[in-house]
Amino acid sequence: MTGPKLNEKSFVAGERSGTKATAKYVRSSASKARVVLNLIRGLDVRSADEVLQFTDRHIARDVRKVLASAVANAVNNDDQDADELFVIACFADEGPTLRRFRPRARGRASRINKRSCHITVIVARMSDERIAIITARQERAGGSTGRGRPQSSAASRRARVERSRQQAGGAEEAIDAIEVDEEILDAETTADETTDESTDAGDTDATESEAAESAEASEADSSEDDAPAEAEATEDDATADTEAPEEAVEIEATESDDADAVDASADADDDSNSPAASEGSASDELESDEENQRADEEDNR
Repeated sequence: MTGPKLNEKSFVAGERSGTKATAKYVRSSASKARVVLNLIRGLDVRSADEVLQFTDRHIARDVRKVLASAVANAVNNDDQDADELFVIACFADEGPTLRRFRPRARGRASRINKRSCHITVIVARMSDERIAIITARQERAGGSTGRGRPQSSAASRRARVERSRQQAGGAEEAIDAIEVDEEILDAETTADETTDESTDAGDTDATESEAAESAEASEADSSEDDAPAEAEATEDDATADTEAPEEAVEIEATESDDADAVDASADADDDSNSPAASEGSASDELESDEENQRADEEDNR
């Protein structure tokens, strides 16, 4: 037969789509084998083996043997990895039929057809995307043992505990890293503050030194300016001290003359006021006599 073998998923003539294994003259009908083959078509070899292991049909044991043979051929002949293979194609062809007869009534016989088939399984490598998906699914489900059987509940529990511990350790490491980063930031902030304070202190010291220098310069200038004034003030004080006794003598002489003048004016006033006083006293006596006379006349009446 020329041309591509479409049942083997080969769409180009002469092209080989994968690694295959065939079991010929299997004593079962092709229709019974096709029911089982439909269950594993397109599955990865591990899942296909699990399906065949738990399929309640007699032909499933023969199909499982053919699948294991195809995987062995891929590993040994084509250097493939068993975990990266999947069932790309599987089919069952009819084989020779053994005709047998069963005696029946009235000398007749009925035919018995003992059929056979040829079972073919082809495996090939999966794409990288599908391999990544299957690997992630297996890790999430707890993985499996090296012999292709699922782990026990105790092993799965241990795996879950280990994963949780690893996650907790990763979280603690992340927290420690965050704390270390915070400590580094605090140290850098403290160093920056110390640098700023030292810079401010240096600026303050420089400002104070400049102010002190300017104050000293101003004091020196003022002392130079005040020196002639102080000399003049001392000369004025000396002249004032020499002139003070003379002025005091003159003031005392003036005061004594003023006192003599005041005494003379007081004596003159006394002399001028003495006749007026005598006249006042005489008038007072006359008035008292007149009052006495009036009092006597009234008594006589």
